Amino acid sequence: MRLKFALLLASTLSLVQPLATHAADKIVIAATPVPHAEILEFVKPQLAKQGVDLQVKVFTDYVQPAAQVNEKRLDGNFFLHQPYLDEFKKAHKNDIEVPVAKVHVEPFAAYSTKYKKIADLPIGATVAIPNDPSNSGRALLLLERQGLLKLKDSRNTSATKKDIVSNPKELKIRELEAATLPRVLNQVDLALINTNYALEAKLNPVKDSLFIEDGHSPYANLLVAREDNKDSPAIKKLSAALTSPEVKKFIEEKYKGAIVPAF
Repeated sequence: MRLKFALLLASTLSLVQPLATHAADKIVIAATPVPHAEILEFVKPQLAKQGVDLQVKVFTDYVQPAAQVNEKRLDGNFFLHQPYLDEFKKAHKNDIEVPVAKVHVEPFAAYSTKYKKIADLPIGATVAIPNDPSNSGRALLLLERQGLLKLKDSRNTSATKKDIVSNPKELKIRELEAATLPRVLNQVDLALINTNYALEAKLNPVKDSLFIEDGHSPYANLLVAREDNKDSPAIKKLSAALTSPEVKKFIEEKYKGAIVPAF
């Protein structure tokens, strides 16, 4: 009887072993709702066929998705660009995030509910920009390219208001949390809004903006992993899926120029 039980137990364990191996391929990736979580949900069925259980954890801010990867509470994130990651690493000396793949560019754009063209902006206009260092610098560089102000160094992606050397329209620059910018759009003269938040607010960067970054933007959104898992099979499969022809077609058809593939 004991021998039969031992054989039965061994047989049962051999059957469940593949399930345990499959469970080890679960990965949890942080993302903002649009377009990052949408793109991840698109590749989810494809990854499931490859034995990867992709779990998408949605955040509406830019701090927690990076912080929780750094704390090893998540396997990776998909929302930031290299200048943001560089600034985050400066502020968090023990940061363990590493870029894995460039996926898409979200052309940064300026919006107004009061004016239809830049020339109409009045003297002393209030301009709202994101308050995180990399995106505030990005906004100021875009304002400079439109001739609205002049910076000390036109190549400095971390420029701040202190770097403004000429402001002919006497613009009042307000730095606000990036996620709040669509909500204050009707309270300011101009707002420079990250495309993911613009899309959530039903703003089309191509059709609704006064001006927009061109296709040479260095701000490609990245799939980011931890140093200790960047080479894991699951992360490699996710990276391959996010840079596949299917995802390129999905981005082009769904976002119609508001999002541009970076691969």
